[in-house]
Amino acid sequence: MSLLLLFTSNALAYIDPACQDFVDEGGRQFYEDDQAQANFMANYFGLTTSYSGLHGAVPHDPGSGAISFEAAGVPPLSCERRLVLGTTKTEDTNKTPVVPRLRLSFAMPKLGPAVVYGSVGYIPPVPFAGVRNVILSGEIGVGVPLDSGLELGVRYHHTMLKTVGEIATPFVQGDTAYDDFFLGSSLGADGVVSFHRDRLTPYLAVGVMDVSTFFLVGDDAYIADNTQPYVGMTTSLGLQARVMKKVDLAGELYSALPPFSAEARDLGAGRVYTGRLRVGYVFGPSPEG
Repeated sequence: MSLLLLFTSNALAYIDPACQDFVDEGGRQFYEDDQAQANFMANYFGLTTSYSGLHGAVPHDPGSGAISFEAAGVPPLSCERRLVLGTTKTEDTNKTPVVPRLRLSFAMPKLGPAVVYGSVGYIPPVPFAGVRNVILSGEIGVGVPLDSGLELGVRYHHTMLKTVGEIATPFVQGDTAYDDFFLGSSLGADGVVSFHRDRLTPYLAVGVMDVSTFFLVGDDAYIADNTQPYVGMTTSLGLQARVMKKVDLAGELYSALPPFSAEARDLGAGRVYTGRLRVGYVFGPSPEG
């Protein structure tokens, strides 16, 4: 999952043939400078690997949980968003359309009117396309189901992403390549409202999230600072469904909205609109109804 092909001044000056006409025509609406492009790409991959709920305000019946597989979409970046080095180079960021993740979740028995739950998500360090990626995520939340079927809740989530491998390619093709190091972190809190009816639970989550990144170039130990880390609102509009008693499905439209900072918004320092899916095997009590 070679997602994070970021850049510094020692990257190979190469234009993707698919982008050559765009560059020749002077397309650079969002291009301010290399720093702004670096900020955007660093934030982008922090946002696309964030840990949204993919569930309603009460994810499972009390005392039950699920082992799930999820896939988060990674929309390909346009030629314009991949330009660096004064628009003389494009970065090869579009390596995969999805981020997969394993998830283990559990809802505690009821504490009065509330259900406390948590989950962890993980991608092991399996080498792919010359890099090793590790993603570790977690959430903890509380939901209150009402007799009407309405459910209200809040959740906190945190993700750590680490990539080791050749990320910034040598400036001169054929030169020795060294492993680089990328570290990304996203954390935030959401308010969640859902409506549970039989086996279907539509939900809406609205929250605030922060993304921080660190990038070390192995060739010369250069540290690429993210001068506009993302802080902004996120939303998830989705549907959770229980099928066959032991299969839990969920799908959502996820968005990280333009950041709060006016300067970051002007430079387009971060935003994402994508879809996410999850399928899980439920353990514990059978669903109500």
